[in-house]
Amino acid sequence: MKIIKHFLIPKHKVIYVYDDYTVQEALEKIKPIRFSAIPILDRKGHYVGTLSEGDLLWFIQRKGFTAFEDVKISEVPRHRDNEPLDVKANSEILLSKAIDENFIPIIDEHQLFVGIITRKEILNYYFERKFIIL
Repeated sequence: MKIIKHFLIPKHKVIYVYDDYTVQEALEKIKPIRFSAIPILDRKGHYVGTLSEGDLLWFIQRKGFTAFEDVKISEVPRHRDNEPLDVKANSEILLSKAIDENFIPIIDEHQLFVGIITRKEILNYYFERKFIIL
């Protein structure tokens, strides 16, 4: 838990969308930040999955440019979701997940989303401490 809390970007600092947002609302939310993927939450605060720009692109390509206002994000097929990690997980599990993910969603014992850990933060930590030998 200590290692998770060290890297954790808390929920209030994370850009995410709710699963009941429309495609248009999601595009408006992610356009200014230019992230390749962001978490999707339900209104109770549970992590639902990961929305990627590729998911949106393929959806728009299949449905056309007029479907934005009426279709909910929950209806957009997702290629894959970043698997969440429990806040009590150890550093080995965290590092193994960071290999494949730009961010790792963190959930608490009630399965509520509490924030993310980014691969960038982990790498910066180790580079600053020279733990990585090149």
